[in-house]
Amino acid sequence: MSIDDLEPTKKPANAWKNLEDMSIDALHAYITELEREIERVRADIKGKEAARAGAEQFFKR
Repeated sequence: MSIDDLEPTKKPANAWKNLEDMSIDALHAYITELEREIERVRADIKGKEAARAGAEQFFKR
């Protein structure tokens, strides 16, 4: 066993699905999945913006 066997494997950041192999129903489901991910990212951005605004207010004093 090597140290590499213990390391978790990561998916590449741009691991796009092959759309050619997907059915119409699967494509609709994929769109829904991507829209949920977009909403999750937007919520995270809002939280980080709020934290930044709070920090900026704190350090303006």
